[in-house]
Amino acid sequence: MLVTLEGIDGAGKSTVHEALRDHDALADAVFTREPTESWYGEAVRRSLGDDGADPLAELFLYTADHADHLADVVRPALNEGRVVVSDRYVDSRYAYQGAALEETDIARPMEYVRGIHEAFTRPPDATLYLDVDPRSGAERAGASDKFETAGHLAAVQANYERLIEAEPERFVRIDATRPPEDVVEAAEDAIDRILADRED
Repeated sequence: MLVTLEGIDGAGKSTVHEALRDHDALADAVFTREPTESWYGEAVRRSLGDDGADPLAELFLYTADHADHLADVVRPALNEGRVVVSDRYVDSRYAYQGAALEETDIARPMEYVRGIHEAFTRPPDATLYLDVDPRSGAERAGASDKFETAGHLAAVQANYERLIEAEPERFVRIDATRPPEDVVEAAEDAIDRILADRED
């Protein structure tokens, strides 16, 4: 089973991802993230600091990182029957790169990004969506790169909402405006329900 954590910057995904490592139900799970620690992921991180980077070129950097992540981490772990928990995954690509491509000549950018990925990606079985408003997300994230401004995060959040509307059964919305311990508890409860449903 593949469980992903999604949400705009500042929603608390990394905090929840780290806390879930200590959750008994996930004792044998594989914890991973995108961008990865590979050289593909390093290229992605370098592009984040380049305000002049072409958004289409960035999309393909992210896509390469995702393909490598699938080949080296996600698929092997799933083939072993293990649960995989990923801090960001393909929905981040749809939401973020879809928003970044809005100012280009590409029509329906999020659909374009999805079309590229759907030929090879492995869809998540469940996604915990940490929900926070764009202004709070930008303040929490510290606006350390070009994707963390409130205006950009609002466009990203709108894309996430479209994804949730299309697959409501996959997403579990968690109110991330609450104190971190409450958000972690909600995530743990969601994981327990997801795993229980899987056993049924």
